Amino acid sequence: MTDRTHVLRADLSTGTVTRERVPERWRRRYLGGKGLGARYLYAELDAGVDPLGAENLLGFFVGPLSGSLPGELRYAAVTKSPLTGLFLDSYAGGAFASRLAGSLDDCLGLLVTGAAEDPVRIEIEDGNGRILAAGTWGADAAETANAHPDAAVACVGPAGEAGVRYATIASDGGEHHAGRGGAGAVMGAKGLKAVLARGPTAEPPTAELAALREAATERYAEEDVGRWQRAAETLESADFADTVGALATEGWQRGRFEGIDGIGIDAARAAASERENPDESVPGGFRVETESGETVPRGATQMTFGAGLGLDDFDAVATLGGRCDRLGLDVIEAGTAVAWVARANEAGELDVTGRLPGGTRIEDVTFGDPEAARDLVTAIAGIGWDERDVDDGVADLVCALREGVEAAADRVGYDGVPTMKSMSLPGYDPRVAVGMALAYATSDRGGCHRRARPIEAEVFAAWDDDDRVEAVIAAQDTRSVLWSLVADDFAGETLWDDYGASFMAAHVGTTGGDLPQTPAGLAECGERIWTLVRLFNAREGADRTDDRLPAVLSEPIANGPAAGSRIDPAAFEELLTAYYRARGWGPDGLPTAATVAGLGLADLVDGSTPVGTPFPTDGPS
Repeated sequence: MTDRTHVLRADLSTGTVTRERVPERWRRRYLGGKGLGARYLYAELDAGVDPLGAENLLGFFVGPLSGSLPGELRYAAVTKSPLTGLFLDSYAGGAFASRLAGSLDDCLGLLVTGAAEDPVRIEIEDGNGRILAAGTWGADAAETANAHPDAAVACVGPAGEAGVRYATIASDGGEHHAGRGGAGAVMGAKGLKAVLARGPTAEPPTAELAALREAATERYAEEDVGRWQRAAETLESADFADTVGALATEGWQRGRFEGIDGIGIDAARAAASERENPDESVPGGFRVETESGETVPRGATQMTFGAGLGLDDFDAVATLGGRCDRLGLDVIEAGTAVAWVARANEAGELDVTGRLPGGTRIEDVTFGDPEAARDLVTAIAGIGWDERDVDDGVADLVCALREGVEAAADRVGYDGVPTMKSMSLPGYDPRVAVGMALAYATSDRGGCHRRARPIEAEVFAAWDDDDRVEAVIAAQDTRSVLWSLVADDFAGETLWDDYGASFMAAHVGTTGGDLPQTPAGLAECGERIWTLVRLFNAREGADRTDDRLPAVLSEPIANGPAAGSRIDPAAFEELLTAYYRARGWGPDGLPTAATVAGLGLADLVDGSTPVGTPFPTDGPS
């Protein structure tokens, strides 16, 4: 068995691919995936680097246990986000992730630097890589995958080529996406159309690891999350959010959607032709045929394009999601952009009139209109601009929307839907569960529900601020470990009790080395990685002011079981302060020198990275 000790480095400016050894100390302290990606970014990027410039680094990472863990094998895309200007890690599974791990052989990842003069692709096999002419620039995700039937493909669609700051890296023809934050825009700016994995599917390298994986898979199948995923995958998220009154509807104006039956899990089952992995114990998403081709909608599609846009027709919602998948657009950002335009039109705040390339007038974009939504997301992706003269004002607004909802709001002066750190919030309304607001605010990549999801427990319990802080920190640190091992988001929950220590012990017992093998050692890695990312963001200028809540969340929810719920800004500031105290950060939201030193990060911090001032002591020592 070969341990993963190297990375590939593809310099697109010189057209060369080299192998280099990962410092042993980095592997021990940051593992792989998110953690190792964060360490490379911190080491190699200067503060203020343009995310769309040649100096930015884009990493495709796996973990030391890739192929051995339960559930779907995944990869991590790590870079500086063009949407937020902060750290970005985004994940995707499927055939590309599995074959990437097999193709990398003894490598933990592919580092992409520089920028190509002409579009290129990178092919990986047997732990080596080569850079070739792209050949498919201008093609969508499905067309690009079809052009390389003998490989697994991750690519950018037209949105990434056009520099949309929330473009995705689409794999397996658009079925899977490293979605949030705009890694696809970084890839497009580098002139990198696709990464091809030509190696085999990664498998457990020893009988002991295979047995551990099988046991964990069987255990997961009997747990609540496993039964939920097998029954509904993520599409039931919309039903859950609607039931508790937390389904952000028509641009965050309400908490319940009257048309939920038309877009929820029952509608998905009725429309689906089969499951994504029909022979697996966890069969994956629902395959749906649309006029524009097959798609596999996830929960965010139903929440954002369904309830978020007031669309109660499953086929229309799935078609919009499928269009974004092929164009390489993040569905949450794209759907929220449409919702923002519809709300601005309703409020009379949009100062632009004229036609989009698809024919819809921008002032006619409203809730409940799938054709208008289609034309707007297509225009955002850069399709059709050569087909007609587009009104300058419309073009200017669409260009602003390509930079994100926050950029468009700044241009127009209308702040209708919430963002945090320039990232649109997903469809879980945190006014129903204040712990979710804390999770959004302190997320290290912007308004994200994947770092911590306390709403799933808080809505059924009477939590106080101590409960919220404890739950959010525990989830953030644990997921930092699991995303550095690059575990499956759902089946990976079988590792929560020991952070995957049993798998690490089996791995190290075969390969040797000094990787952490105990729950305590891995837990420390999680806290170290979360803190390192906070330091990276602090070096980019982020502090407590970036953890603020958007104003809309202080307004009461209009309907449903949570009607009247709001977040009190003063009370939230107290909650945020409690979180910082528990983290060992200062009141400015920055890790203190003592915390940095305690996690072994002191040697990283230089004059460009601010550290926090400790809280005043409560009394004499």
